[in-house]
Amino acid sequence: MPDPVRLRLSALDQLPDRDPEETAEWGASLDAVAAAAGTHRAGQLVRRTVEHAQATGIDVPSLLETDYINSIPTGAEPEFPGDEAMEARITAWNRWNAAAMVTRGARYGVGGHIATFASAAWLYETGFQHFFRGKDAADAPGSGDQLFIQGHASPGIYARAFLDGRLTEAHLDNFRQESGGAGLPSYPHPRRLPWLWEFPTVSMGIGPLSAIYQARFNRYLENRGIKDTSASHVWAFLGDGEMDEPESTAALALAGREGLDNLTFVINCNLQRLDGPVRANFKIVQELEAQFRAAGWNVIKTLWGSAWDDLLRADTTGALVRRLREVPDAQFQTYATRDVAYIRDHFFGTDPALAQLGASLSDAKIAECFHTSRGGHEPRKVYAAYRAAVEFKGAPTVVLAQTVKGHTLGDGFQSRNANHQMKKLSLDQFRTMRDLLELPIPDSELSGDLVPYAHPGPDSPEVRYLQERRAALGGPAPARRVHQVVLPEPSEKAFKALEKGSGSQEVATTMVIVRLVKDLMREKESGRRWVPIVPDEARTFGMESMFPSAGIYSPLGQTYESVDRDQLLHYKEAVNGQILNEGITEAGSMADFTAAATSYATHGEPMIPFYIFYSMFGWQRTGDQMWALGDQLGRGFIVGATAGRTTLTGEGLQHADGHSPLIASTNPAALTYDPAFAYEVGVIVKDGLRRMYGPDAEDVFYYLTVYNEPKPQPAMPEGVEEGILRGLYRFNEGSAPSAEAPRVQLMASGTAIHWVLEAQRLLAEQWGVAADVWSATSWSELRRDALSCDAAQLRGEDRVPYVTRALRGARGPVLAVSDWMRAVPDQISQWVEQDYSSLGTDGFGLSDTREAARRHFGVDPQSIVVAALDRLARAGDVKRETVLAAREAYGL
Repeated sequence: MPDPVRLRLSALDQLPDRDPEETAEWGASLDAVAAAAGTHRAGQLVRRTVEHAQATGIDVPSLLETDYINSIPTGAEPEFPGDEAMEARITAWNRWNAAAMVTRGARYGVGGHIATFASAAWLYETGFQHFFRGKDAADAPGSGDQLFIQGHASPGIYARAFLDGRLTEAHLDNFRQESGGAGLPSYPHPRRLPWLWEFPTVSMGIGPLSAIYQARFNRYLENRGIKDTSASHVWAFLGDGEMDEPESTAALALAGREGLDNLTFVINCNLQRLDGPVRANFKIVQELEAQFRAAGWNVIKTLWGSAWDDLLRADTTGALVRRLREVPDAQFQTYATRDVAYIRDHFFGTDPALAQLGASLSDAKIAECFHTSRGGHEPRKVYAAYRAAVEFKGAPTVVLAQTVKGHTLGDGFQSRNANHQMKKLSLDQFRTMRDLLELPIPDSELSGDLVPYAHPGPDSPEVRYLQERRAALGGPAPARRVHQVVLPEPSEKAFKALEKGSGSQEVATTMVIVRLVKDLMREKESGRRWVPIVPDEARTFGMESMFPSAGIYSPLGQTYESVDRDQLLHYKEAVNGQILNEGITEAGSMADFTAAATSYATHGEPMIPFYIFYSMFGWQRTGDQMWALGDQLGRGFIVGATAGRTTLTGEGLQHADGHSPLIASTNPAALTYDPAFAYEVGVIVKDGLRRMYGPDAEDVFYYLTVYNEPKPQPAMPEGVEEGILRGLYRFNEGSAPSAEAPRVQLMASGTAIHWVLEAQRLLAEQWGVAADVWSATSWSELRRDALSCDAAQLRGEDRVPYVTRALRGARGPVLAVSDWMRAVPDQISQWVEQDYSSLGTDGFGLSDTREAARRHFGVDPQSIVVAALDRLARAGDVKRETVLAAREAYGL
């Protein structure tokens, strides 16, 4: 019979084999080993051979998955540099206070999470004691390491800050009670606790994505000569369940491709997510290992504690390793809660060799191994993993640390499906926890209704040790500091050009802002701090002229000859390139923006990010990241280009944006503008630079919508700067045939100003109506001002909204028009004293010419005329027949 092995198709069959007989002998030898010693032994030889080949420089592909055992053998672990007993006591205090804080808060129903930190305590404590650099680190001054803390573990971080003297009992008792001004936010929220937290992480998936781009931005700063960040390390602490979020793994290949060895992911693999097992019928650790290895990461598995060493040494047949690999995660969760008899039966009883191994083990040994002994619970194991991670060069590292969720919280918590929702311990459970942790807390303190906080004293050996370790590593962590660096005001030249207008030349506002930024990048002092970010649409926005001059950032530079190298606007990558062209990833581009927008605090280096994108794919697609940006107190310019529902021709429903300003208006940190003219863009950007990078810098960011429809740009009228920034000013007054002629106020934003100007002409020439035209640069800023005035009125202050004052005395009804859904201009309706109505582009977008699309939505000049006449007819200023005549004349 033909050899079945030879019948298998192999990609290697298409390559020449210099010695087929030798190849066959290797296969036959492997078959012989499998027949004589079993497939486990044969597999072990293959893996050993692959490891040897890789260690000696022979080019062979890496295995994507290894056995379900630790990557670092016990014998290869480095000497532990700390006082393990002392660090165990410190960790015990922190475990206690984290649980006490959440339990005490449960009286008020504010919630909290206990089990996450309980499982991950040593993952954090080992880092704080030995690895995480503070802001005063000698080799990373002002930067230190960047710590992305898992949101649900925040009680443990607060408990550590309490032990360190950075927080008081009063702080802990205000956990999740912030309205009084002295509370602790539920999760890492820099805006709520700006001296402690640097990075918001609890919107799952954003933390890992942001961490990757933070590590990359650190390299960007270094390669561009802005700051030496070579000693800064990014640590991201994640949950295994969180890795299901698409954002969690979206940029793994980027980190691997660019060799970001300044980055370490620590994934707490307690095998549980919010409702139950992460991979009930599978193994999350093995899945993640394969995923990260495939993306080019160094993978360190820290699964088993030292109690497993004897078991693994006794596994001469491979039965134990095989069983560890095949048992699904949900069953391991069950083993952590069941008695020894169950484990002997269900784990060891499945294989004769395994049963023999189990028979040699005491009940105590089995209970220790399966109930508590995990790599993530032993500081020596964790230290070994972290040491290997920071010493590994050429690739990022992920540490897959296995733990038990709810560890040390007692049988009622450990490995229970519901433990994520369990918010408190009983006093009996606290007594059990105290005994397990060996804390000197007398029963007398556990006799009341309220569990006490516990502290060994500010001069205790534990506190002195903790503070000495932090001092050696550069001060407290996490910590956020702002050393205000004022950027000089740019020269007036670039802005003056916009104030003059374009004459008869037609220019789209998308091109206006790109040209402005290009000019500002030439500024001697601040030009190098601009960070242009674009998701593979630079040519769409006319940014290709930046390629040769600014360069596209790449840590490898340009290792090829560009196909357009002989052209003036050739594609150019450079190690010190200024542009971040991320490919088709708005999420990655937004993560870039966040890293740059917060560099003023993270590194003490203010940068000016300028992120431009198809407007539809900004707030709609990455609004969660923009919300986190506001939380992180980011500063910079976000630009929604090709804006509007009718202005972008031919692209259809999923590209035609009619609502992004409405979404943006929900973010208190976002200043949203919809400029109509080039000079408005200039005034807004100039003021934005002052507000975000001047001596009284504010924690805001700007969102500007710009359009791809070329139009003549007028010169700036005198005295309109305040109105542009406040959100409204009168662009021009309509001429009237007589003093008694009907008058209407036409208000528009963005490109709609041009439809309104045409409507103004038609109203005057064809219907004898005078129309004043107003440019509404920001509907949301007008609304915010009005809301602020309303609140002041309730406090007894006499304040009138700006929009009310601006329109006071304007005769006739107000008709607001935009290329957005009507809810955008309707934001200000209640503060307009005149009759107010609006026109907009409600509904799905569609592909057609601009003129046809605008007629479809009823926002073209003729439709505006009819709507204006209708409001005048309602007021009795024109006859109803006039409205009907206009409708018929325009074919509406």
